[in-house]
Amino acid sequence: MSLPLAWITGAGGLIGSHLVRAAATCALHWRTRGLTRAELDLTDHDAVRALFHQERPALVIHCAALSKSADCQRNPELARRVNVEATARLAELAADIPLIYFSTDLVFDGRQGNYDESAPVSPITVYGETKAAAEQLVQANPRHTVIRTSLTYGVSPSGDRAFNEELLQACRAGCAVRLFTDEIRCPIPAEVTVRAVWELASLNQPGLYHLAGSERLSRWDIGQVLATRWPELRASLEPGSLRDFRGAPRSPDTSLNCAKIQKLLTTPLPRFTEWIKAHSASRP
Repeated sequence: MSLPLAWITGAGGLIGSHLVRAAATCALHWRTRGLTRAELDLTDHDAVRALFHQERPALVIHCAALSKSADCQRNPELARRVNVEATARLAELAADIPLIYFSTDLVFDGRQGNYDESAPVSPITVYGETKAAAEQLVQANPRHTVIRTSLTYGVSPSGDRAFNEELLQACRAGCAVRLFTDEIRCPIPAEVTVRAVWELASLNQPGLYHLAGSERLSRWDIGQVLATRWPELRASLEPGSLRDFRGAPRSPDTSLNCAKIQKLLTTPLPRFTEWIKAHSASRP
């Protein structure tokens, strides 16, 4: 008898690709099917419906998104099609099975920080608005789960999805990078994220969860931590302040309180600084 099938959308991205790779050790009771954009355009609802009925997955982990905030600001119509409409159709198809949807700490305006799951959403960007709208659609089904996460560290197939990859690309291109000392996040390694997600899937405890690192760090602090692994970054990094920033809106403190999901997990969510030190021998 074959194992039940788990669909993973966004398999060409950072978290999706890690979910597929981790399945061999973390998802022993599932067959996994990683879906990249090239294999299935999630905005093509007829194609999605046809493949869903053909393969009949028993679980959907929905990671695919237009996830770069600047891209969403430039093209809000595309952001809505990808982040909201595609999610709505997928949630409808998966009405009778578990679905785990990846959202973001940027559904909050960042004025408070240490947000738990009871905090009202208050997005200030197109990206945050579309993710908040999709969350509402997903949560309408009690079988379904929303996971809000933060900056994710790791290695992606395209080499440009993780924040550490973006910094290294800019550094190697000779660009200066200004990192804000007053913009707070809770970075988390992708391998920690996916281990927690597979564990949550096995528990079948649907709901809304915050999943991030246990350490609050400014963007500048994060850059300094990464420079302990890649010293070449130091020459490119400059401190800055949101007070002087004139671009699209940015949330100052979207740190997440992850106590709810931590109670379910067998391993503690790490402090990013300590995790980097512990894994410094294996540079990606």
